[in-house]
Amino acid sequence: MKITNQVVKKHGLKLEEYSNIKKLLKREPNLLELGIFSAMWNEHCSYKSSRKHLKNLPTKGKQVIQGPGENAGVIDIGDDDAIIFKIESHNHPSYIEPYQGAATGVGGILRDVFTMGARPIALLNSIHFGSPEHFKTKSLLNGVVSGIGGYGNCIGIPTVAGETKFNKTYNENILVNAMAVGHAKKDKIFYSKAKGLNKSVVYVGSKTGRDGIHGASMASAEFDENSEEKKPTVQVGDPFTEKLLMEACLELMKDNSIISIQDMGAAGLTSSTVEMASKGELGIELYLDKVPCREENMTPYEMMLSESQERMLIILEDGKEKHAKEIFKKWDLDFVIIGKTTDTNKLILKYKDKIEGEIPINALASKAPVYDRKWIKKNLPKNKVDLKGLKKIKIEDALIKILSSANHSNKRWITSQYDQMVMCDTAQKSGANAAIIRIHGKEKAIAVSVDSSANYCKAHPITGGKQIVCENWRNLISVGAKPIAITNCLNFGNPENSKIMGEFAECLIGIKESCEFLNYPVVSGNVSFYNGTNKKNIYPTPVIGGVGLIPSLKKPIDHKFKEDDSVILLIGKTFGHLEQSVFLEEIYSILDGKPPEINLVNEKNNGESVLEIIKKDLVNSVHDISNGGLIIALAEMSMGSNYGIKINKTRKLTNPFKYFFGEDQGRYILEVNKNNLEKIEKILKNNNIFYENIGLTQKNYFEIEGELKIDVKELYKINNQWYNSY
Repeated sequence: MKITNQVVKKHGLKLEEYSNIKKLLKREPNLLELGIFSAMWNEHCSYKSSRKHLKNLPTKGKQVIQGPGENAGVIDIGDDDAIIFKIESHNHPSYIEPYQGAATGVGGILRDVFTMGARPIALLNSIHFGSPEHFKTKSLLNGVVSGIGGYGNCIGIPTVAGETKFNKTYNENILVNAMAVGHAKKDKIFYSKAKGLNKSVVYVGSKTGRDGIHGASMASAEFDENSEEKKPTVQVGDPFTEKLLMEACLELMKDNSIISIQDMGAAGLTSSTVEMASKGELGIELYLDKVPCREENMTPYEMMLSESQERMLIILEDGKEKHAKEIFKKWDLDFVIIGKTTDTNKLILKYKDKIEGEIPINALASKAPVYDRKWIKKNLPKNKVDLKGLKKIKIEDALIKILSSANHSNKRWITSQYDQMVMCDTAQKSGANAAIIRIHGKEKAIAVSVDSSANYCKAHPITGGKQIVCENWRNLISVGAKPIAITNCLNFGNPENSKIMGEFAECLIGIKESCEFLNYPVVSGNVSFYNGTNKKNIYPTPVIGGVGLIPSLKKPIDHKFKEDDSVILLIGKTFGHLEQSVFLEEIYSILDGKPPEINLVNEKNNGESVLEIIKKDLVNSVHDISNGGLIIALAEMSMGSNYGIKINKTRKLTNPFKYFFGEDQGRYILEVNKNNLEKIEKILKNNNIFYENIGLTQKNYFEIEGELKIDVKELYKINNQWYNSY
């Protein structure tokens, strides 16, 4: 087949990139070689627009074993235990085919974790949909939630936490980000770097089909009116086969058989081969006629670019082939030697003894394009919202409207579809703060949470980037965990647009600042660009997945009020920041102004003080304050229990709407038994922490003096009605 300009563009390559390919090869590529370059040089695999900025993120720390660059990040939690975790996007496939797109997103992130020797112990997700009124939203929501639950439930990994949000910015491009967390021993961590010459390259798992061809390329381009035609590029998952694959791999990992291992994710056999060879500075020769295929007459092109699921590539030590084959045979999986390592530093592809492709490894990896795209700085908005000019509303009515909205309604309809307790180590399910997972057979546990804040990032990317790291940090603190490290999934629009590229660059500046100050390094992650349709880009949506350690889990701390007549302490200063708030968006449809200021000194001091108080077992419950402000946090604490509140009348000079709905950062609510109040106040004063005693818990009623009084049961009913009616 003749390589024309049209063929090049169809493969998602620019003409200048094609010119560079010819220079690297010193000749014209054939169609197979072009397809391989297309797979490795697309945005999804090469990070060509983001690499320059990603390298500025802090990635090292005392507890970091492996940072970015491997299948997943690895942290040390003591006692020879390691936690392996990562988050990735499956946005484009989930929009085209929601069930399979979401399901294979879960399957892919699980493989990233167990490929490194970890048994997965938890799944999380961050899913974003368009306006509930949009004609596609309901079917997309149903499909995605079913896909996440279907895959996770079948494979037997608990889905313990997540977030679901709605905004018209995602009408034509939803976000489906999946995170997996696994546990391994520090001396049994496996990497993808190939080593040694003439070592067996082994294909294991499912057979190769024609599903998912050009999936990575599809994820590196904007949608248009013809997006539905891309359904063949969406992979089809089989969780039962993945379960077999996981158990077979973990069994083989018990001895010294494996040199390196890599899952076949985006770009399938192409990316797995190239990544292993490039890291090891070796060549690999493949015999494609030996690749197990489930469809007839598959071509080398189709084999190399297929993204069929539940497949791995393994390089074995000499003499271990028979032993490994027996294990995979026992688990009823394909095991075929399809190649060998070489000293050629080339990817050589043979089919029936004929060389079909020959490409230098570095041409696909280190020589892939890196762009320094132009970007525009965004100034901090100056406009102020005048509350006096807005239609008057009662605090009670505002509270009810927010709690009954799509974004703030109880998500039980979603979480009930996920098995949260399988494996029996879930100490605390998803809720308002973070989930807690016991390390099996031990006293210690980890806390996990995912968070995003698109509105803040859109208004001012640097501030928004700082904020979302801090919010994730607070969520872990609130359950008594010491935050250790994060993974991130960076969802943005078209990087060729200088404004969009500016949002990306500045969000990363904000993330970097918070991570450095809080000693909260980035150990893994994913970039998803081109999220948009017909040049309508999504809001910048970085998603942060955090992991923290609870050294001794005596009793889990959650956000639910525990008893009557407890003191309610508000930690951190309240200034009443309403710009970019849930209050203005939900009540007045105003999304304007600047996001709340992030004071990293206060964030750290307040958080560490709260953690000290929790460790000394002085609190009944804790909740951080985020979207919706103080009153929403208090309502969540009440609705999770049978106890209400009686809040003192606010200060005369404070606007009650600003006080209760303001989204000032770095704040927590503590429920404190009166017997412990003096001890807590002493800690707070010694640490120079600002706090207020704002009221007491009480039975049955959610009450703010002079403003509202609602039965807690009624509040709970209001909060549960949206999904039921939708």
